[in-house]
Amino acid sequence: MTFDLGDGVDAVVNYILDNFAPLLDAVAAGIGTVTNGIQASLLAMPMLVGLAILVLLSLWRVGFGFAVFTGLSLWLVEHMGLWSAMMETLSLVLASTLVAGVIGLPLGIAMARSDRVAAVVRPVLDLMQTMPAFVYLIPAAMFFGLGAVPGTIATVIFSMPPVVRLTNLGIRQVHAEFVEAGNAFGCTASQLLFKVQLPNAMPSIMAGINQTIMLSLSMVVIASMIGAGGLGNTVLTGIQRLDVGTGFEGGIAVVILAVILDRITQSLGKERAGVWRLPFRRTARPEAASTATA
Repeated sequence: MTFDLGDGVDAVVNYILDNFAPLLDAVAAGIGTVTNGIQASLLAMPMLVGLAILVLLSLWRVGFGFAVFTGLSLWLVEHMGLWSAMMETLSLVLASTLVAGVIGLPLGIAMARSDRVAAVVRPVLDLMQTMPAFVYLIPAAMFFGLGAVPGTIATVIFSMPPVVRLTNLGIRQVHAEFVEAGNAFGCTASQLLFKVQLPNAMPSIMAGINQTIMLSLSMVVIASMIGAGGLGNTVLTGIQRLDVGTGFEGGIAVVILAVILDRITQSLGKERAGVWRLPFRRTARPEAASTATA
């Protein structure tokens, strides 16, 4: 006796297509508005302005050396003719991360506050995280067609688990003394969450957002197979034509974007590491500072 699970899945998909078309259209319209708005803004921005913003962010959050790397690497991307493709990829990553955060942060908070919710959601996150990425392209294309919207939706599903898991973990790991102190001062449940638990869980939450961005970037490249565009198209073209050079250029541009996003978002979970740190700037020695204070 065999059990054909695929037929059951097909029946569910066909039922959704037949009965929930207006809902799917509304979801596509909402995500399309976000994605297209971000993409239009980034593509309308002159290259020098975009480069300057990323360099200044790198200088502020990370340091002088990384700002130099950011400027040189983005200059290389521009001279490979991939700046517009990189902005398209960046817009998809930002839109996917935004949607994943809007859904994932409240879900992680709910998991932290209820073991029952955690028990229900955890297997779903396991499924989302371990399912091969290419599988998400099939229902995304069936429900939403081809283009940036289904690519964004598939990316959200693939990349959301880290922000949910680490939000849950961060809140659960807040020291019991902090929670007890908040309760002793008469905090309500919402005050305790927003003024005690979330601020102390912020490093863990930012680590989850960082991992969501990295997974979004990897999935956006795969989503080029259903018309998501961006640097994924360059890599896909290299594969289709067996053109190593084209594929390598697209891959290097993806790596550059990944490194820049990774280092900047990592710094957001810490105190400012860069603070306009220049190689010739020195901080006062502790002895000198204490002498001046005295």
